[in-house]
Amino acid sequence: MRPGLRAYLGTVLAMALFFTAALVMADEYTQTIASRTVATFDDPATNSNWIVQGSKYATQGFPQMQLVRSWPEALYGKNRENKNLFALGVHGKFDRKSYNYIEIIPAAKDSTGKLAPASLALPGRAQNLDMWVWGANFNFWIDVYLRDYQGIDHVLHMGSINFSGWKDLQVSIPTSIPQARKYIPRYAGLELTKLVLWTAPDEKVDDFYFFIDEISVLTDLFETRFDGEDLADPATLNDIWQQGSK
Repeated sequence: MRPGLRAYLGTVLAMALFFTAALVMADEYTQTIASRTVATFDDPATNSNWIVQGSKYATQGFPQMQLVRSWPEALYGKNRENKNLFALGVHGKFDRKSYNYIEIIPAAKDSTGKLAPASLALPGRAQNLDMWVWGANFNFWIDVYLRDYQGIDHVLHMGSINFSGWKDLQVSIPTSIPQARKYIPRYAGLELTKLVLWTAPDEKVDDFYFFIDEISVLTDLFETRFDGEDLADPATLNDIWQQGSK
C-alpha cells in the first residue's frame, strides 16, 4: 500500500474512532435531571395510607398518627388560596428513655381491606432525597430505608430534628447503591420502605410531636432508546408472548 494512501486511511480510521467514542461518552453521561414528588399528604382521602409503630417501650396506644392542616410556609407560603394542604403528624410517648424508635411505613389496603406495608417506588435513578420535617428541639434523628432491586435494604441518615419548626432535610443517595442491571430491562429503581425516627437515650420521650411533609427526589429520568425497546417492558412482552402467532 502506498504511503500516502496508508496515511489517509489511518486518518479516516482515527476520526471514526474519535466520533464513535464521543457518541458513547455522550450517551453515557447524558442526563435528564428533574425533581419528582414521591409522597404528599394533601388529600386525606387518598394519602392516609401509612402505618406507624413504635419499639418495645412505647406507651400503650402510641404512637398515634394524624393528617393535620399544616404546611411549611417556605414551601407553600401563607396559602392565601386556601388549598387543601396537610402534613402527616405523629404523637409519640415512651415509658422509659432508651434508643427508642418510631417506624413510619407507606402502606396500601390488601384484599381484606387492611393496611399492609407497600413500598413507594422512586422514579428514575434517584440522586437525592428530601422531605420537610417539623421539629420541637428534641434530640431525635431520622433515617430513611431504601430497597434496591436485589431486595437489599440501605439505611441513609437524613439528620437530626433538634430544631424548631419546619426544615427541609436532604440526603444524597450513594452511587454504590445499584439502580440498574446488566441485562435488559436495565432500569432498576429504588423503593422507599420506611422512615425511622430515633430518640437519643438521654432525651425526654414521655410526650412529643413531630410532622413530615412533601417527600421528593432529585432524579435522572434519562433512558437510552434502542430498537425493540418495547420488548424490554415486562407487561408488553407478556402480552405479545401470550398472543403468539394468533
